[in-house]
Amino acid sequence: MRSVKMVFGIVGALVPIAYCGGLVWYFMRGNTLEGPVGQGLGPTVLGLGAIGLLFCIPLVFKLLKLAAPPKPEPGARVADEEPASSFDADAALARYLARKAAAGGEIPPMPAPAPRGGFGRKAV
Repeated sequence: MRSVKMVFGIVGALVPIAYCGGLVWYFMRGNTLEGPVGQGLGPTVLGLGAIGLLFCIPLVFKLLKLAAPPKPEPGARVADEEPASSFDADAALARYLARKAAAGGEIPPMPAPAPRGGFGRKAV
């Protein structure tokens, strides 16, 4: 599916470039020695060239996207995952509480929250 969509995207990006290029070629093939400038088409040819170059930008991005490696599937595992950490938070908390109890210190209770007043009122 990705390749079909990518092919249509690249072909779609080539169409305006080919159109502008065809118009530039058509205007450049004058029989006079002065070319399009002698016919008064100099600004037209320059403008078509500039617009053709602007149409090249999406084509470059599509080609770069085609050259990039595909994204992994959401459920697929990546081979370069870092190993699981050996840190266990529950064990660390249990060690801390055991050390605290062995030292004879008690865990102080949490202070009661301060009373809150209503909207726009000062707590008394």
